[in-house]
Amino acid sequence: MAAPVEHSTRGVRVGPGPFPWVAMYHSVHESRDDPYRITVTPDRLAAQFRWLRRHGLRGVSLADLLAARAQGAGRGLVGLTFDDGYADFVDHALPLLRRFGFGATLFVLPGRLGGDNAWDPLGPRKPLLTADGVRRAAAAAGVEIGSHGLTHVDLTRADEATLHAETAASRALLTEVTGREVRGFCYPYGAVDDRAVAAVRGAGYSYACAIDPGALTGPHALPRVHVGQRDTAVRLYLKHRLHRLRRRPLAPGAASRTSGASAASTPGAPASGREGAR
Repeated sequence: MAAPVEHSTRGVRVGPGPFPWVAMYHSVHESRDDPYRITVTPDRLAAQFRWLRRHGLRGVSLADLLAARAQGAGRGLVGLTFDDGYADFVDHALPLLRRFGFGATLFVLPGRLGGDNAWDPLGPRKPLLTADGVRRAAAAAGVEIGSHGLTHVDLTRADEATLHAETAASRALLTEVTGREVRGFCYPYGAVDDRAVAAVRGAGYSYACAIDPGALTGPHALPRVHVGQRDTAVRLYLKHRLHRLRRRPLAPGAASRTSGASAASTPGAPASGREGAR
């Protein structure tokens, strides 16, 4: 496994070349009641992992991916992320990660441990990992635990107290739960603006994941590609191929010249609006 990311946020570099390909997953379950298209079945996930391996790609955590790229050794690595911290990660995703020798980053909500996806008005209630479940996931080889905020709120609409709680307080609480430094953050709904990026950076995170952050793209607003149940081999190929064309590094200072919020959308193709942006 690659060395972990340096502790200093200033030491994290995305590395040369196009931005890394980072796959965004959520729930892994047999349920077909899925209005937000955030669920993949274990069989589909296994097929997607086989596709990665067949094409000489290996799934790793974001910490390992960024560390490898900073050392010029990230070729063939793909970031795997699982948002929200669903209990089915331990039941279904973790065994497949072990089987394929992959790693991943699991973004959890320390303010909702043992609860459910109450922020989703549609669809079934999905149980979230308990504190013990998070520790079990953290103990697995290659698995990194990151924060998805405290309770899953849109940071671009949060007041100052909420913004602090969702970033700094969630990091402190998750550090207590895991006994490890928490380096990564993931913006709920993929919603990000200058103020949210500043709060995440100020809270001490080394990196953060968005979905399609536009001009804010950088170590604290990394783009990701939604991967869902409909993503067969052909769709994965297109998403991976088009990502390399779309995600070239920004010109110096580009992010600072553009402000405003970047709402969640689905990078890659085929895509449809806010698919998977939860």
